[in-house]
Amino acid sequence: MALELPVTLSPSKVSSFTDCALAFRFSAIDQLPEAPTVAATKGTLVHLALEHLFERDPGDRTVEAALADLDRALEELRDDPDLVGLELDEAAEAAFVADARRLVRRYFEIEDPTTVRPVGLELKLEARVDDIRIRGIIDRLELDEDGGLVVTDYKTGRSPGVTHQQGRLGGVTFYALLCEDLFGVLPSRIQLLYLGDALTISTVPSEQAIRGLRTKLRALWQAIERACEKEDFRPRPGPLCSWCSFHAYCPAQGGDPALAAAVVAERAAAVAAELEGAAVEVAVGAA
Repeated sequence: MALELPVTLSPSKVSSFTDCALAFRFSAIDQLPEAPTVAATKGTLVHLALEHLFERDPGDRTVEAALADLDRALEELRDDPDLVGLELDEAAEAAFVADARRLVRRYFEIEDPTTVRPVGLELKLEARVDDIRIRGIIDRLELDEDGGLVVTDYKTGRSPGVTHQQGRLGGVTFYALLCEDLFGVLPSRIQLLYLGDALTISTVPSEQAIRGLRTKLRALWQAIERACEKEDFRPRPGPLCSWCSFHAYCPAQGGDPALAAAVVAERAAAVAAELEGAAVEVAVGAA
């Protein structure tokens, strides 16, 4: 029986399928739970702090304000499952927060936030390429000196080597495509701000690059359709395996795919039972 296709494609899903089809299946199709990581959760915290910073008037965007916004963001995320799931003790949380503060301070080495003219923060955008629904979240959309759109993406890690920079910009080109489809204009610049080492990587998107991305998305979707039809998602062992949450299910890591199927079946049974219970309540109420 063919597997159900994912509802949408996002930059992370595109990267996931390209890097390892089996990990893509576990995440996007089977929707298996993934353990939170310190790096990802710290990224969420810093992104939220910077979002709050740019909600302020330009003159109020100081280092002190940004650190206060980080404290506010931490309290807002205090009950978030990803933060709770890290199970940080007092010392570990102190180190976690200290590193987040370092990243926020380093942001000010990259640009002067008082000069930024944001028109959108954490924008959730969705468009279509043929019958493919694509979606993404733009960290910051702003206007440059000439009124052109600039797409900015924060990265809390270190910048990649020169040979990998273009690949990282591919994800932001995805956002440029969304802007063109939804706003009718191609951004004048797309940029990645690496807080880990205070480096900016930027490029000017072209119509050729957008056409190339559309072609890539069509080909990728066809590959996903074939994989779902044949239930054929193969692992691709490599350096990224050390970051993967699915070792217990991956045959390349000594795991058992049957365990993944059991998790999916158990979840489906729980949903069916919940729906049945709701139907009984409705019937009783109607009687």
